[in-house]
Amino acid sequence: MSAPAPAAAPRCRSCGAALTRTVLDLGEQPLANSYLTAEQLAAGNEPAYPLHVRVCDDCLLVQVDDVVPAEEIFSDYAYFSSYSDSWVEHARRYAHFAAERLGLGAGSLVVEVASNDGYLLQHFVALGVPVLGIEPAANVADTARAAGIPTETRFFGEQCARDLVARGLRADLIVGNNVLAHVPALNDFVEGLSILLADEGVITIEVPHLLELVRHVEFDTIYHEHFSYYSVLALQPLFARHGLRLFDLEQLPTHGGSLRLWVAHNGSSHATTPNVERIRNLELDAKLDRPEGYAGFADRVARVIEGMRTFVAEQRDAGRLVAAYGAAAKGNTLLNACGITSDDIAFVVDRNPNKQDHYLPGSHLPILGPEAVAERRPDFLVILPWNLRDEIVEQMSEIRTWNGRFVVPIPDVTVLD
Repeated sequence: MSAPAPAAAPRCRSCGAALTRTVLDLGEQPLANSYLTAEQLAAGNEPAYPLHVRVCDDCLLVQVDDVVPAEEIFSDYAYFSSYSDSWVEHARRYAHFAAERLGLGAGSLVVEVASNDGYLLQHFVALGVPVLGIEPAANVADTARAAGIPTETRFFGEQCARDLVARGLRADLIVGNNVLAHVPALNDFVEGLSILLADEGVITIEVPHLLELVRHVEFDTIYHEHFSYYSVLALQPLFARHGLRLFDLEQLPTHGGSLRLWVAHNGSSHATTPNVERIRNLELDAKLDRPEGYAGFADRVARVIEGMRTFVAEQRDAGRLVAAYGAAAKGNTLLNACGITSDDIAFVVDRNPNKQDHYLPGSHLPILGPEAVAERRPDFLVILPWNLRDEIVEQMSEIRTWNGRFVVPIPDVTVLD
């Protein structure tokens, strides 16, 4: 009997080339935002899927295998942006800056794709600028509409854009904050942006920067719903394929280091700034255009995992109570990569009532309200959404009254003084 034929290599979702180079393989993991009810936990049939990161040798896009339909992840979603005060303030500052830079007013239209609960568009409404949100998660879109933000419940792509244009809509500004990573049909999505954008309009997109992910071992930002991880090197050919170009870039501290992309039609009057070439050169210096740039990343991830395992084991053996703050998707990747369970970390707290009284996927930590910290008085509180460290330390400063201490797990396990 002949041996079975090897499985065909997956294809790049940007350029279509075969993906043959692994960056990191995190094994099988549950969906990072699929929080379990007590009944689901008792049933014991939680699905898990391969979480395998590859880089395209042709167009340099870093991506995970497409193993879960987007509809399964985003149609009912547990993440509500408004529960982070610092993120809402970030959105407010952006809205004022963009309105001034682009001269937006009552005759303009701002469209946000993946507009969530209206956390950002509310600030344009306050400035008197007409808005439209496009949000696929029905439960989140309902919250936005209840707050007075016009929102359509659908996935964005080429057909959605054509439908909007047929209704006489063209956007002066399209906003996509932390959505491009969530898009499996990448070319369909970017073509939709190009169709909906007015001739002199602007697209701004915020994405975590691959350069910072690699530099700071931010592997916990890798999960199934983050289909792609972006560099300028990979973004430029993607946009060019759809008649768009990057004309400006900003480096932001959000999400462990992000880029804000300013994008326009090729034929528009927006002049390209030196920032584009400057940040592209940083990526070239880090060798993100060749295999050497990714060599050793998996070993650095393994060291972080071992450090976290050692920390929780030492505290458990010493009889100390460890809890966590933030039922965040990135925390679920970390906990499941480490094999941590409620035997190691007793519980996690979160401000979002939609997550409370559920259990984290995989690790099965119970999710409680923040008041549980004062009630249970843990010796250590692990900050899983470490990108919000300062906000959380301020909110939970009470733990210092019983000599509790904060712990940040990335890029190394660090106990804060």
